[in-house]
Amino acid sequence: MRHLNQTCKLNRTTAHRRCMFANMLKSLITHGRIQTTIPKAKALRRYADHMITLAKKNTLSSRRQAIAELMIRFNPLTAKEQRQVRQGNTESYNDDRNVINILFGELANRFGERQGGYTRIIKQSEHRKGDNAQTCLIEYI
Repeated sequence: MRHLNQTCKLNRTTAHRRCMFANMLKSLITHGRIQTTIPKAKALRRYADHMITLAKKNTLSSRRQAIAELMIRFNPLTAKEQRQVRQGNTESYNDDRNVINILFGELANRFGERQGGYTRIIKQSEHRKGDNAQTCLIEYI
């Protein structure tokens, strides 16, 4: 029996599930909306709302928790990348660094007064080709 077990396993191992949710969260933060299946969206909503809660706190501890949950690796920049960053061009390196800036800047300000319910799931009438799974859009309100 699964008493007091709230994790939706989605037929994946723990490592696969953590990586999948980290990638989906990064895409959701970057693009504002993603298309996925309904069970994945319902499981992702829990983590997406928690990211906004961490962003609203805006402490060093909350930043580190968000970085850990999103599995962001801050590799040292090369000399060329450092020069481009000083000139204002942040497009040269991976988007992981920009995800934290979007989360703690734009999204934290947008949901500053809201007390919860930061995501919306919109079911679509079309089914995915291949396995006929029902798809939906999950987006930040």
